[in-house]
Amino acid sequence: MRISLNWLKDFIDVDQSSSQLIQTLNNIGLMVDAWEEEEGDLLLEIETYANRPDTLGHMGVARELAAALNVPLKEQDWPLIELGETSSENINIEIYDEELCPRYCGLVVKGIKIGPSPDWMQKRLQAMGLTPINNVVDASNYILFATSQPTHAFDLSKLAGRKIIVRKAVKGEAFRSLEGEDVNLSPEMLVIADEKNPVALAGVIGGENTAVTDKTRDILIESAYFDPVSIRKTGKTTAIQTDASYRFERGADIAIPPKAAVMVASLLTQYGGKAAKGIVDVYPKPRKSKTVVLRHKRLSRFLGVSVSAEFVPQILTKLQFQVEPQPENVWQVRVPFFRVDIEREADLIEEIARFFGYDNIPSQIPPLFEYEPPPDPKKKQIKKLRQMLLFYGFDEVVNFSFSNPEKETLFQSGLQAVEIRNPISTKASHLRTSMLGGLLENIEWNTNRGIDGIHVFEIGNVYLLDNLASKEQLTLALAATGSLGKDHWHLRRRPTNFFHLKGVCEALLDYLRFVPVTFQGEDFPQYETKSALSILVKGEKIGRMGRVRREILEAFSQKTAVWAAELDLHFLLQRQPQPFQYSPVIKYPSITRDISFIGNHGVNYQEIKRTLDDLSVPYLENYELYDRFSGSSVGRGKVSLSFRFCFRHPQRTLLAEEVESYQEKIIKALSSEFNFQLREGG
Repeated sequence: MRISLNWLKDFIDVDQSSSQLIQTLNNIGLMVDAWEEEEGDLLLEIETYANRPDTLGHMGVARELAAALNVPLKEQDWPLIELGETSSENINIEIYDEELCPRYCGLVVKGIKIGPSPDWMQKRLQAMGLTPINNVVDASNYILFATSQPTHAFDLSKLAGRKIIVRKAVKGEAFRSLEGEDVNLSPEMLVIADEKNPVALAGVIGGENTAVTDKTRDILIESAYFDPVSIRKTGKTTAIQTDASYRFERGADIAIPPKAAVMVASLLTQYGGKAAKGIVDVYPKPRKSKTVVLRHKRLSRFLGVSVSAEFVPQILTKLQFQVEPQPENVWQVRVPFFRVDIEREADLIEEIARFFGYDNIPSQIPPLFEYEPPPDPKKKQIKKLRQMLLFYGFDEVVNFSFSNPEKETLFQSGLQAVEIRNPISTKASHLRTSMLGGLLENIEWNTNRGIDGIHVFEIGNVYLLDNLASKEQLTLALAATGSLGKDHWHLRRRPTNFFHLKGVCEALLDYLRFVPVTFQGEDFPQYETKSALSILVKGEKIGRMGRVRREILEAFSQKTAVWAAELDLHFLLQRQPQPFQYSPVIKYPSITRDISFIGNHGVNYQEIKRTLDDLSVPYLENYELYDRFSGSSVGRGKVSLSFRFCFRHPQRTLLAEEVESYQEKIIKALSSEFNFQLREGG
């Protein structure tokens, strides 16, 4: 930003040499990159920051200097020569999109004779690098560089219906800009239109059809606030950047539009024009200024140096913040609208540091205060989970949360995806609703490099839209393919299968004491039919697992089977795990009984387990299915199941007769429920 010292003197009295002024500006963070003297004026090139649009005008820089030099800002008068009629009698303003344009002001000036602007104004604009055009355009540009608030002048006689409509463009609309270029408009662009056509690209550039010419006599002065993101997108899409868009896209001062319009009108009345009474100020939802709490203790801790409590309100007041003292050296600070960079307490502390002087802050490492974070049971559970999965041979991966929308639809998660506004790529334009995509990419990458036996897991968030609000859901995803274990001279590797992954999930939940765990056959879109289970804890569904569908594997160039599981940790970790119970080791011996049955091939182990658990056999310590066999020797459609039951009494040795009675109870229950028959020798 180029700054003129003579222009600054309109706002403050500066009694410093060139070198002193440059040093003062540097000290408060307005770094002077270059400077030159021209025709008795000092011109400074000041480095400006994207979050400080208030310093893109002389008034904003003067405000900073006034605080640094402890001098008052000059009060300026902007007198108007007024007509008997009002602006509202000459123009009607309507805002159709209040989010993109929350405020729009219009002021009518009549009887203007278009001609060159005064020499003093031309010199100041030329010092800013501008070419003077005429008194109307020059007055608008002058106020722009004075206040950093853009304004625009329309030829009032060329506005159809004497109406201004702030709306989004209609598909297929176009208009010719002031630079003579035809601009194709898209529906996301904000335009200023009259009753018939767009007359300006809001916040960017005006149109040729309402431009001020030598024949113009009556004008409408526009002074508004536009959404920064909207202006930025429009500027990039159309490849048009102007001094106005440069300021609007950084965030303008929503409080200044009426004043800026009056300032332009005041200049124009000096050229023979007369202003209509009053401003048409359309501001449907007035904004409230932000309030930030500043604590003196926090200030000293951040800066590592003691700053007097009197200095804080003094400097903030000079910067036009409103400061309300609270007990114990706490201040409630109301932020002016032109300071769009102030969001939190740390921002106010930075303001104090700038004017306190960075040179006054000692170059030493401040004491560090370490606080023990409160225990988080969820983190403890997740740590256990990682340890268990590493024990079972799974490697942890961390993938991006972005996803390819084409591949994401393959998983049919049932969740509405969150679309990224400004994605880095069209292939990463959504947030993931399933973590399987990332794991399959990991498997694809490793498979292409000749790696066999890939077992990976990831703990992270999936994202979804729920009633137009974005939500995160902590999830555990596992995927396994290839062989289990490593090659060894006396061990044969075996392939990963459904039961391995099921066992891992069961052991994991048991280790975390989320029991009882049950599995139920259920089909899911991402898994092959009749090759998937839902995972339940205490009857509540917390996940699913199965063999990944062939069409999904083909999308990831995967030929071998992949077994995967997804667990809803967000839901699971909100539940209370079963309390840990200690019981002493029983010193009495156990009695083991092996029983083999012949049953139908389609029998479900989950149902067998439920029957045994409901049976409540006395002193049954544990049981397991240790063998399963089918073949011609047991008959077609039949299967042999061998169970091992372990009995133990906590206070004495069990008698064989007792165990036999318990055994008979088990045999009778299974025979009745599943039509099991004892196998010969069983």
